[in-house]
Amino acid sequence: MSVKVNIHPVLRHMTKGQSVVEVKGSTVGQCLKQLVAQFPETESALFNKDGRLLSYVEIYVNRESSYPEELKKKVADGDEIHIVLMLTGG
Repeated sequence: MSVKVNIHPVLRHMTKGQSVVEVKGSTVGQCLKQLVAQFPETESALFNKDGRLLSYVEIYVNRESSYPEELKKKVADGDEIHIVLMLTGG
């Protein structure tokens, strides 16, 4: 099954400028593992050393928050995952 991962603009330099990457998987976690397999630099930008999402990383599936399931949330063919970084600045 094909799932589109929409890449936050801050991370696009890690995906060779791609704003959308197609992956395969039945959960958010599987899809993000596929993303990391294609673009290894993204791992440290998304996950801590224990494999959990960093506190400022939010994942949406079809524009709905994946919380509380997060990485275990099921996805289906044609779904879209959005990686959102909760960043602030001044």
